[in-house]
Amino acid sequence: MESTFSSPSEAALQREAGAPGLLTPPEDLDRVYELERVAGFVRDLGCQRVALQFPDQLLGDAGAVAARLEGTTGSKMFILGDTAYGSCCVDVLGAEQAGAQALVHFGPACLSPPARPLPVAFVLGQRPVHLELCAKAFEAENPDPKAPVVLLSEPACAHALEALATLLRPRYLDLLVSSPALPLPAGSCSPEPEPLERFGRRFPLAPGRCLEEYGAFYVGGSEASADLDPDLSRLLLGWAPGQPFFTCCPDTGQTQDEGVRAGRLKARRHYLVERARDARVVGLLAGTLGVARHREALAHLRNLTRAAGKRSYVLALGRPTPPKLANFPEVDVFVLLACPLGALAPQPPGGLFRPILAPCELEAACNPAWPPSGLAPYLTHYADLLPGSPFHVPLPPPDSELWDTPDVSLITGELRPPPAWKPSNDPGCLDLNLRPQLELAESSPAVPSLCSLVP
Repeated sequence: MESTFSSPSEAALQREAGAPGLLTPPEDLDRVYELERVAGFVRDLGCQRVALQFPDQLLGDAGAVAARLEGTTGSKMFILGDTAYGSCCVDVLGAEQAGAQALVHFGPACLSPPARPLPVAFVLGQRPVHLELCAKAFEAENPDPKAPVVLLSEPACAHALEALATLLRPRYLDLLVSSPALPLPAGSCSPEPEPLERFGRRFPLAPGRCLEEYGAFYVGGSEASADLDPDLSRLLLGWAPGQPFFTCCPDTGQTQDEGVRAGRLKARRHYLVERARDARVVGLLAGTLGVARHREALAHLRNLTRAAGKRSYVLALGRPTPPKLANFPEVDVFVLLACPLGALAPQPPGGLFRPILAPCELEAACNPAWPPSGLAPYLTHYADLLPGSPFHVPLPPPDSELWDTPDVSLITGELRPPPAWKPSNDPGCLDLNLRPQLELAESSPAVPSLCSLVP
C-alpha cells in the first residue's frame, strides 16, 4: 500500500542492496574489516549480543563477517542493513530493537555522537593508497616547503596519512596530519594539548596556531565518480576562503584544484539562503532520530522560523524523495535536520519540487545577527548552532535594530518586509502549546489538512 508519507511497501523488496555474494576475498576479510580489533572490542565489553551495521554496498560481506566474529567471540551477531535515514549514522534504535549491548559500524561514518549511550566501534575500511604517487603529487602542488598544509583524506584512506607524512616531512616543515574523530575508549585520558575537533576530524595544532592558516591536501575520491562526496563537500564549504585545496586520487596520484568547485558549492548555498529568506512556509524534515541533540535542534529551528515571521511544519518522512515532498506544495523550502553528511548528500535524480536546505542556511536566513565576525562562512553540523557551542549566536531581542534593517531579495528584487514576531514568553503565542498532541495514523489525499495535523 502506498502512503502519502512513505514509499510503496513493494519498494523495500525490489530495491537492490549491494551486489550479491562476497565482495572481498575470504583471505582479506580479517584485514579489510579489522576483525581482530573488533573481536577484542567485543571481548573487553563482555557482550553477548552485538549489532553489526553495514551500508548497502558492503552487505555482500556481512554474512561472512558475522560468522567469523561469532566463531572467535562466542557472541551472537545481528546484521543491521536497511537504516531508516543515512547509513553513515549509528543506528542506535535498530540495535536496541535487537537487544544488542554494543554496535560495530562498518564503512563511511559521520562520527556524530549517538542520541543514546551505547558502546560503538567504527571500522572505516582500509583503501589501498599509492604513497609514492601521492607524495610526488603533493610536491608538485606545494613547491614552497615552508607553506602550512594539512593532510586530509576520506575515511578509508586515513590509515595511510602518517606514512605519507613520513615521506614528506624531511622537506616540508609545517605539515599537519588530521585523523578521524573516533570516540575515545572508556577510561582513557584526553591528549594534552587537546586537539581541535572539526569536520569529523582532529587537528593537533601547535599552541597559537589556527586552522585557517593552512591549505589542504585531500587524499581520496575517484576519477570515475562525477558526484561530489558529502564528506568532501563539507570540507570545501567550511575551509577558510583563500587557502588552496587540492584533492589527490589514491590510486593514480592525479590531483585537482578544488577552488572552482568550492566556489560553485558556496554560490549554491548563498542562493539557498536567499530562497529561505523569501520563503513564508518552511518544512522541517526530521532526518535523524539517532544523533544527539536532534530534539533540541528541532526546537531551535522552529524558534528561528517563528522569529522571522514564517510558518513551519515538522515532517517525519524517512529519506526524502521527490514523490514524498511533492505532497506539500504550500511549503516553499525544506530544511533537513540530519548529520553533517546527510544534510549534504547528493540530491536524488530528477530534482526536487522545492529545494532542501541545511540548518546552517536557515540560521543565516532567519537570524539577523548571523554570522559573527571571525566565524567560518559555513558550519556543517546543527550542534554548532545550539547553545553551549562556541559558534552559537542568540537571536536579537524583538526591539533590536537588526530586525528593521532593509532587506532586498536577490531573487525577486523586491523589498522584504521586516518580520513581525512576539517573544516566546508572550501569552499570545501560548495557544499553539495548549493544543493536544495529535498523532497521524493514516494518510489522506487532502494535503492541507495533513499539514495542519503536524504539531
